[in-house]
Amino acid sequence: MKKWMMVFAMLVLCVTTYAQTKKDFWNEFAKTKFEPKYYEKLGEYLFYPTFPAELKALEGKEITMEGFYVPFSPEGEAYIIISKYPMSQCFFCGGGGPESIAEVNFAKQPAKFQVDDLITIKGKLRLNTDNMDHVNFILDQAVLVKK
Repeated sequence: MKKWMMVFAMLVLCVTTYAQTKKDFWNEFAKTKFEPKYYEKLGEYLFYPTFPAELKALEGKEITMEGFYVPFSPEGEAYIIISKYPMSQCFFCGGGGPESIAEVNFAKQPAKFQVDDLITIKGKLRLNTDNMDHVNFILDQAVLVKK
């Protein structure tokens, strides 16, 4: 009986340790502060990010994220948008903030996705402060980990 209790305790310890090391980058993105500034080219206010130091330290490093596919990018491009939330709640359609989406630039174009496919992506983090043609959080050289 003691042997099984010890095995069970070790199993719980391993699972707990693994769960703590798996980082939720959506929570890290949410630490970003956004300030509205007037963007003259469009004639409207846009939100400009101020990234926290711990997020800046991750720039250029490979991260793994899970998110919902949002059909926002043009057909045939090797990039997509993923969201923390399904499409009905995402930044573009449902009121999620700019910290709840990420652009994914694939190393090679993957298979097609369906709206709200929950996928896992691995890529190098790039933070975007001023290029209005792209979102604030970008994963470059990305690969599909799980569909």
